[in-house]
Amino acid sequence: MFTGIITGVGRIAALHDLGSSLDHGKRLTLEAPPGYLDDVGLGDSIALNGACMTVTSLDLPTHRFTIDVSAESLARTTGLAQIGQRLNLEKALRAHDRLGGHIVSGHVDGVGTITRFAQVGESWDLRVLAPPELGKYLAYKGSITVNGVSLTVNLVADSAAGCEFSINLIPHTVQNTALGTLTEGSPVNLEIDTVARYVERMLSSAPHTSKESA
Repeated sequence: MFTGIITGVGRIAALHDLGSSLDHGKRLTLEAPPGYLDDVGLGDSIALNGACMTVTSLDLPTHRFTIDVSAESLARTTGLAQIGQRLNLEKALRAHDRLGGHIVSGHVDGVGTITRFAQVGESWDLRVLAPPELGKYLAYKGSITVNGVSLTVNLVADSAAGCEFSINLIPHTVQNTALGTLTEGSPVNLEIDTVARYVERMLSSAPHTSKESA
């Protein structure tokens, strides 16, 4: 479990195929900020751009760790298969931690596309086109996770192409996450709000009542 509050920005240092077919995944070697891995152990969970992954090896002197990503995860996420890619990092939530963002599972629901990223005053206007099937989970002032970052939706507009939502990014977020590297057309990992997911499920599974025949 995570909160969407980024605790570091890492980089993919190396990629290795786990097999010779498309059914095989990849092993990623990631470089973390100095000291970031001091309290991390083998088997711990770290979210990479919003995707929950398991630490499979650690090299503390070089600030590096590895994860194994399945072909399924690679097919349903973006940004996890390019050497040099900067990634948002978040360690798993501990019971006594502050819940500074919102409840995030680390399971990517879909890949969106950046339609606008421009500075407005001291902040930045980030607009993302989400797949049509995610539109019902997006609401004004609701929560959304973009590349692992917990953000608040400021505007929602539905169309045949999908659901475009707008987010206001303060300078701190741009400077301390990998969101600042995004450009128009960039793909991003999206995770909908857990509460919205359960509300939709309850509504869709509600029993249908019918009038008794006379």
